[in-house]
Amino acid sequence: MTIRVSVDGPVGTITLDRAAKRNAVTYDMWVALGAACHQVAHDPAVRVVLLRGDGAHFCAGADITELLAERPQGTPSFMDVNMAAEHALAALPKPVVAVVQGDCIGGGAALAIDCDIRIATEGSRFGITPSKLGIVYPPASLERAVRLLGPAAKRLLYTGDLIEAAEAYRIGLVDELLPTDEVEARVAQLCTTLSERSLLTQAGTKQMVAAVLAHGSVPAELAESWAREVAAAPDPQEGVNAFVERRAPRFTWTERTQE
Repeated sequence: MTIRVSVDGPVGTITLDRAAKRNAVTYDMWVALGAACHQVAHDPAVRVVLLRGDGAHFCAGADITELLAERPQGTPSFMDVNMAAEHALAALPKPVVAVVQGDCIGGGAALAIDCDIRIATEGSRFGITPSKLGIVYPPASLERAVRLLGPAAKRLLYTGDLIEAAEAYRIGLVDELLPTDEVEARVAQLCTTLSERSLLTQAGTKQMVAAVLAHGSVPAELAESWAREVAAAPDPQEGVNAFVERRAPRFTWTERTQE
């Protein structure tokens, strides 16, 4: 299925493993990617998730040769499994970091946008390319692109042009842009930081930020749900105790990753 999942301590890594095709995502890979997201979401040992591409490229997009292939009646379409995988990635209740090198184009750019943080190497390229295929970008993918990029998304969507990493950084598509030989150290440092922080804070913040971006505010029922979770969770008391005792906190909340 050419999707690999590995867990090293608190870090779960999902790797697109089709380097010979620049990690272009097939039907089976979309299915496997969705399953991989659910796997790391429900693993209490995993506190932060990396999304990577094997080899020289992050992802050249969906495998176009499969896009319009006929499938047996009752079988989910290519777009169905694509959108299901993207939703699973975007909704994953843990911090997700895309580590981008080489090409990050089409569906690859969508996957990077689905992540919370994007770290890219100098020399990588980005593009959102539906206009080159004569298709309309899926609404959910378009919404996430516009929420991240604002009006800058229109130029990429209209032209399908590829942009260099420096331009992607300038418009906010990339959070951190680093020389190739510095990326792994920075990713390891970031994973350490994220895994030491409260997953309760991260999960609640992720849901509420998504609500603000989608609706302009946090719905009362969502705020109340997280208030109840905070009241019952061990993390707030541990955070206060650690502060008073001048030590690093040991946060243990994982309940919502089990839902």
